[in-house]
Amino acid sequence: MLKPLTSLLFLLSLPLLGQAGPLTAIPMQEKGTATFYVTARVANAEVEFLVDTGAGYTTLSRDVLERLRRAGVARRTGEIEGVLANGDTCRLNVYRVAAIDIGGGCIVRDVTAAETPADTRNLLGLSALRKTAPFTFSLQPPQLHLSHCGKVVAEAE
Repeated sequence: MLKPLTSLLFLLSLPLLGQAGPLTAIPMQEKGTATFYVTARVANAEVEFLVDTGAGYTTLSRDVLERLRRAGVARRTGEIEGVLANGDTCRLNVYRVAAIDIGGGCIVRDVTAAETPADTRNLLGLSALRKTAPFTFSLQPPQLHLSHCGKVVAEAE
């Protein structure tokens, strides 16, 4: 009796899997204790992001955002009150970034990113990852598997 029920559940899930489309595997690099990074391209610049599913926003350091503003691919849209990992709060400028090419295989368009001080870590947070949902985070091998990826690299520039 259990086998037909399992088959029925599998068949019911097929339409949901089809809606997400194929997953794109993006390699991650493990650095330190349980921290994983991906490399991305934004306006022809290589940017390293700490993958942080606990961060509501993707963040970009002030120096990276300055390059993006000069390239015309980042526009300030407002500000938010951010809560930092240490519990402190601060006001952060928010930008719309035209596109981020994560790992050379997944272009995410119109990403909301908060500005952090120069020379701080960039975070790949939920404001970008939600656009790739459903996504999975794999430890062995360390990879992000992302859905809804644009493929044309020229569109990210």
